[in-house]
Amino acid sequence: MKKITIAIDGFSSTGKSTIAKELAGKLNYIYVDSGAMYRAVTLYSMQNNLISENYFDKESLIKDLSKINLSFHFNSNLGFAEIYLNGKNVENKIRNLKVSTFVSRIAEIPEVRRKLVEQQQKMGTDKGVVMDGRDIGTVVFPYAELKLFMNASANTRAQRRYEELTKKGEKVTFKEILENVQSRDFIDSTRADSPLVKAKDAIEIDNSNLSIIEQFDKIYTLAKTKIASL
Repeated sequence: MKKITIAIDGFSSTGKSTIAKELAGKLNYIYVDSGAMYRAVTLYSMQNNLISENYFDKESLIKDLSKINLSFHFNSNLGFAEIYLNGKNVENKIRNLKVSTFVSRIAEIPEVRRKLVEQQQKMGTDKGVVMDGRDIGTVVFPYAELKLFMNASANTRAQRRYEELTKKGEKVTFKEILENVQSRDFIDSTRADSPLVKAKDAIEIDNSNLSIIEQFDKIYTLAKTKIASL
């Protein structure tokens, strides 16, 4: 059966990664979380004191890009690949509000985007890949056979993120989560380099009132239909 490239874009906390993981598993495709790559670069910046609330040393980060090695390693217990930063598993370390606060600022830097886009394109050379992010259907894989754009209201997304983080034991408030979601929306949508926009040929899915099962069934059907049509 012919394999395709599936690009899933959308705003933060729309469930892109959850759906992409499930879809890749069902189709026996490779799953790549492009957002994890930007989060890992953000973590590196934080660990090396290159970014804080009132400080951002962009030039030093750009100089350090050659020192940042990112890779994915499949975890058979979890059923998906986890991201490694310079040989260390950082999957859990990148999933917190602090990283979320800075990641959009890191993703604005053209040099960072070029480095990561190049790596992402190499990962999809042989097709059979599901990748989610902000510019997958517009920049990374503009010729992807199936493009999806996930959306939901800011309040719905903030509530999902709030529940996710509090379950992990993080002490956060709904207010600060909502502010983070809205701030990231603005930065992602207005940055000069590869802003978050819906590709002209992408299918938009508003999942504000859809369950995970309903979303997956809808997207899996779209994927199977596209594959069968080739």
